[in-house]
Amino acid sequence: MYLSFYGLKVRPFQLKPDASFFFSSKGHKRAIAYLEYGLSQEDGFIIITGEVGAGKTTLIRHLFQKLDQQCFVVAQLTNTNLDSDDMLRMVAASFGLSANNPSKATTLLEIEQLLRQYDKEGKKILLLVDEAQNLTSRALEELRMLSNFQTDDKLLLQTFLLGQPEFRKTLLGNNMQQLRQRVIATYHLGPMDSTETRAYIEHRLVIAGWQGNPLLQDDSFDVIYNFTGGIPRKINTLCDRLLIMGCLEELRTITSQEVNEVIADIQQEFDLPPFQNLDASN
Repeated sequence: MYLSFYGLKVRPFQLKPDASFFFSSKGHKRAIAYLEYGLSQEDGFIIITGEVGAGKTTLIRHLFQKLDQQCFVVAQLTNTNLDSDDMLRMVAASFGLSANNPSKATTLLEIEQLLRQYDKEGKKILLLVDEAQNLTSRALEELRMLSNFQTDDKLLLQTFLLGQPEFRKTLLGNNMQQLRQRVIATYHLGPMDSTETRAYIEHRLVIAGWQGNPLLQDDSFDVIYNFTGGIPRKINTLCDRLLIMGCLEELRTITSQEVNEVIADIQQEFDLPPFQNLDASN
């Protein structure tokens, strides 16, 4: 509703991960470096953790966009509330195989045959597992066992595990030693600082076609950062609501007052604890 009012081509703060809006914060740059190193090794597990909404999925999609699509096969698994047998079936399905095999041995054999076929074609095979914090120890063990498929000189499958911070505790469990030995790169993606938060907002606006309308005053960025803590998804939610309000009230300039009003609305809707408003006049 606000696109035409502000002359924007697309919604700048949509919630779904979109690699075209990727913002390279200090943390994201370091994470990409670790991921690229892991990819170059063609081996084992690569793990990225971060708070809800920290941008893990967008980060991975940005990385995968840079890959030569002729050389890589990428499968993605997003439903991780599974037992160990269902985990194998979902992995098979993510590679386009049948998920209806009653036999675990048959499922494993079909996965191995497919991986070997891709290897003969000169392709590198990647498996992306999102929401890894939901995985049981047995499901993780099944993923580890898949990493045993190999030729004489390399593994046939490289796995990316994306999870919330509690996943790191799972990895430290006594029964996770063999999996930990297969991890070749890991990084925890933290929130952005206040300077990066402002740059992130302006970056997304520019990609969406922003030409200074609306004008966000300096004090508005301070309030946005203090409320969101520099978490991208929280920033997107707040800024999208801010543009809706700006459109409804036909605002060409947005200040801390408008940001505080939207925050108050959000708190009232979700019954959040009171937020200490920041006012440039104080």
